[in-house]
Amino acid sequence: MIPEKTKNDFSKGSVVKNIVSLALPMTLAQLINILYNIVDRMYIGRIPEHATLSLTGLGLSMPIITVVIAFANLFGMGGAPLCSIARGKGDTKGAEKIVGNAFTMLLCTGLLLTIIGLLFKKPLLYAFGASDATFPFADSYLSIYLLGSVFVTVSLGMNSYINAQGFARVGMVTTLIGAVLNIILDPFFIFTLGMGIQGAAIATVISQFASAAWTVRFLTSPKAILRIRVSCMRPCGKTIRDITTLGLSNFMMAITNSIVQVVCNATLSIYGGDLYVGVMTVINSIREIVSMPVSGVTNGSQPVISFNYGADKYDRIKTAIRFMAISCIVYTTAIWGILHLFPVFFIHIFNTQADLVEAAVPSMQIYYFGFFMMSLQFSGQTVFQALGKAKYAIFFSVLRKVVIVAPLTILLPRWITPAVNGVFLAEPISNFIGGTACFVTMLIVVGKELKKADLQKKTSECP
Repeated sequence: MIPEKTKNDFSKGSVVKNIVSLALPMTLAQLINILYNIVDRMYIGRIPEHATLSLTGLGLSMPIITVVIAFANLFGMGGAPLCSIARGKGDTKGAEKIVGNAFTMLLCTGLLLTIIGLLFKKPLLYAFGASDATFPFADSYLSIYLLGSVFVTVSLGMNSYINAQGFARVGMVTTLIGAVLNIILDPFFIFTLGMGIQGAAIATVISQFASAAWTVRFLTSPKAILRIRVSCMRPCGKTIRDITTLGLSNFMMAITNSIVQVVCNATLSIYGGDLYVGVMTVINSIREIVSMPVSGVTNGSQPVISFNYGADKYDRIKTAIRFMAISCIVYTTAIWGILHLFPVFFIHIFNTQADLVEAAVPSMQIYYFGFFMMSLQFSGQTVFQALGKAKYAIFFSVLRKVVIVAPLTILLPRWITPAVNGVFLAEPISNFIGGTACFVTMLIVVGKELKKADLQKKTSECP
């Protein structure tokens, strides 16, 4: 048996190979995870009656769904880098304390979000841009989805701790189980039983339950390096504070995405009506698909960077950063060209109604202009997160969405004709400004720290 401290040791072997070995299954896991939402939208967009209204209703629910995911990120992705750093130092006991406290917080948060969401969903949906025509569809989906909030927080949040230990294939299976169930159950509930958008929600909740059960089962088994132990689940103020502080960047990224979705939907409902809210739903769905490889590479790089930071392997950190950044830039540049040349192909995945397709093509080409700049934001954020630099990670999460995108979404439609184009133009502008600022700051701040730490290490090693 391989000793626990030497399992998945990212301080040894090729850095690129370590990242790729994690990134490939994580990318596939991202694809599978996206299927949770994508399959719903594909089937909902083909419901014989009220297809566009149903799809728009789902889009209106997304800000609230994003909030649920944000809390999963808060305690999941907040603690995962800390676990990797602790493992790099050989502190298994401290790492398991992080896992146990995160599990407790994810359970409590999931239950709390269910209660709050069900109590305030109606005023929230209308505030997010719902009309009397679209509210019934949004309400039908969200009322059922919220009942599974605890399954979402546990499956997404705790899966980060599986990946942090280097078990990317197991993490992939977590999402595979739920996605396969969702693909099978969606048509049965939506079409066979004739439940429409409610059927899609029921299928999703059942699938999320299965994923959560698998995640907990693995993390309580002897196969895991770091396990969920009852003795480690008792809340510790310092541990929760450390997890929350680092997780705030991912939390804020998700929350700010929710804010932008609200602002976009509300603004589009004024200038373009329900049709353009549906267009934005399609565009966001496409974004989830094309961003998947970027998320896979950055998520695969994070445990490697964190582990080597804990192990004082600074040259390996630099190699990991270079590989991650170059890979992301090359991919996003290529996909930008593909999206510009073949927008209809991607739109038809979710909706084939002529009026929506006609409106979506120019909107999509504006929205994805200069898409490669987004990779700079992702790369910079990942490095800050992996090294435990919470303040920088939080700042740049807020900068791009709250400071740049949201105000531009409101202001640009007043200056540009047609007004709806102003809403879609806000995204590329934020990518250029926010992406550049985040990446350049990361190079300066992290470069100086690694150089200083490396010098101190070499000095201490001298006889």
